[in-house]
Amino acid sequence: MPSILLFLPVFILVLLVFLVSAIRILREYERAVVFRLGRAIGVKGPGLILLIPFVDRMVKVSLRTVAHDVPAQDVITADNVSVKVNAVVYFRVIDPMRAIVEVEDYLYATSQLAQTTLRSVSGEAQMDELLSHREKINQKLQEILDRHTDPWGVKVSTVELKHIDLPTEMQRAMARQAEAERERRAKIIAAEGEFQAAEKLTAAARTIGTEPTAIQLRFLQTLLEVSASSGAKTVVFPLPVDLLKAFADRAAEER
Repeated sequence: MPSILLFLPVFILVLLVFLVSAIRILREYERAVVFRLGRAIGVKGPGLILLIPFVDRMVKVSLRTVAHDVPAQDVITADNVSVKVNAVVYFRVIDPMRAIVEVEDYLYATSQLAQTTLRSVSGEAQMDELLSHREKINQKLQEILDRHTDPWGVKVSTVELKHIDLPTEMQRAMARQAEAERERRAKIIAAEGEFQAAEKLTAAARTIGTEPTAIQLRFLQTLLEVSASSGAKTVVFPLPVDLLKAFADRAAEER
């Protein structure tokens, strides 16, 4: 009896250590890949799980979406322009078993794959495509990354180009190009305005030419507008010959 009482605390202590080693609690977004004597036996969680101490070993995997910042990459585009491009990749683990068994470190592997893919895709595109067709480049990057990470149980949902760093000389050239383009548009708009005004004046001249008195009425209207102006002191205007034609014809008849 005394021997039993002596070993009872030891037994209780061993039992507590066993329970502490066997019980694991996983959060809602966590999963555990369990290895028993080196063999993967399955995925457990979330919540309370039990492991066999010294026999089972678990590896935690987070199922939350990871936002990975791809470092700036030096790229030479298809039209031989040297630029720096960086991006952000959003991905998550959809198969914890493959993410642990198929690849040593899925985070590092996805990061390296994103860097090499960014360099290759950006190098195949021209500078104008990188600047004006980002959605197309993003879609292509996402498809390539998702295809290569699928065997690892990783799903790449989105890839976004963050910043494209152009050389100073290229920025100045693009600024000059934009300025020249704005000047070209301004000249075209001014020329179109002159052309439309000329067409209207030509149509007005044809209309006035059909009626000889129309030009006289227009002349009198112009005099009325000039005289109505507040700053007008003295108005000097030529007398049209057409106004005197009637008097000249009448004088000739009387003779």
